[in-house]
Amino acid sequence: MRSGHTSTVSTIAASGGRRETGSGAESVACPDCGLAQHLPPLAAGSLAACRRCRCTLAVNPGYSLEAVLALALAALMLMLFSNLSPLLVLHTFNETRQNWLFSGVAELWLEGFGFLALIVAAFSIVTPLVYLGLLVAVLSGLGLGARPALLGRAFRWTQRMRPWAMPEIYVVGSFVAYSRLKQIASVDIGLGGWAFLAATLAFLAVDAVIDRGAVWHAIGPNADARAGENAIACADCALLVARARDGQPCPRCGAALHHRRPQALARTAALVLAAYLLYIPANILPVLTIERYGRIESDTILAGIRELANLGLWPLAVIVFLASIAVPLLKLISLTWFLAEERRGTRRLLVARTRLHDIVNNIGRWSNIDVFMGSILVALVQFGVLTNVTAGMGGNAFAAVVLLTMIASRSFDPRLMWDAAEAKP
Repeated sequence: MRSGHTSTVSTIAASGGRRETGSGAESVACPDCGLAQHLPPLAAGSLAACRRCRCTLAVNPGYSLEAVLALALAALMLMLFSNLSPLLVLHTFNETRQNWLFSGVAELWLEGFGFLALIVAAFSIVTPLVYLGLLVAVLSGLGLGARPALLGRAFRWTQRMRPWAMPEIYVVGSFVAYSRLKQIASVDIGLGGWAFLAATLAFLAVDAVIDRGAVWHAIGPNADARAGENAIACADCALLVARARDGQPCPRCGAALHHRRPQALARTAALVLAAYLLYIPANILPVLTIERYGRIESDTILAGIRELANLGLWPLAVIVFLASIAVPLLKLISLTWFLAEERRGTRRLLVARTRLHDIVNNIGRWSNIDVFMGSILVALVQFGVLTNVTAGMGGNAFAAVVLLTMIASRSFDPRLMWDAAEAKP
């Protein structure tokens, strides 16, 4: 964070784009560029943006924490129920097969694709449930007036887990699988499927109405009284603390405090290189193997997109192409660009690079559409010698690319680009 240089952040009303500067401002540091500035109290329906890089610093949706708790509890109950009933029911060859939320995980594990099974289980079942459970516990504790030390740590973990909780992406993957299966068999949406869809809508509603800044305020003060001019900001809860606390636990959330993320550039470069090496086999090797009446067909990502297009499902073909081909490549090229420009210390397109980092940091998770779709097809299409779908080695490589690029974008610290540009004479 730049010491001794502060400005007043702009607040933008969501309804009309009005800018205003309020009194009673508090000091904050932009997580994307590191600029110290003053954040005024936000009116309902407004957001605060960094004056330098336009990063969103805070949002006030205008909903109470009680409303957020009600939605989170509804999402948790619905998601638990969705595990107790089938999502999809397939009727063909005078047989009926059901796909439960854990069916794809079990089938992938039995076929020897343990890595894919763990990815699907973690992102579609375990992480969403743990995220909602922790969020309900935190909001319930605040509602009861409890302020235990673990409350900040629990909320920190909800924020870290949110990018890895992907019910909305699983729903899109299910819709793609449903559309493909509908061309060859009768498919019904089960009670668990409707429950999971409702849980996902409630899950997304929580994202839309929660004021994370208000939760952190309720847990503890937003700045250490001893922070001073050379304060550093916690990367998890944005608490401002004295520079002397670098390397120590955050007093509010327990995260390790650092002026900048340690080894961010080296870690990002290593992850990007590994993802580049896996990108080619991910697109060349089959992600699915389809056996029909003794004839075996290997289905790559591009072949699956072509099949959707041939079936007339052009919107789905475009979605899968963007999520599975374009987005991983965009992330790799963007991260390579960030690393190269940081090394050069140039100010060229600095704001654009910072905003692009936000974009790639948020869209990379959508590449898991293909992973989830494959797990559903593997679970449902098992009809002995007539028709079978099994996973392919390309699925392992592709899932690894998605995982590596997600970790890489979160490892990179965009503030380093601003530091390098300011350090260059």
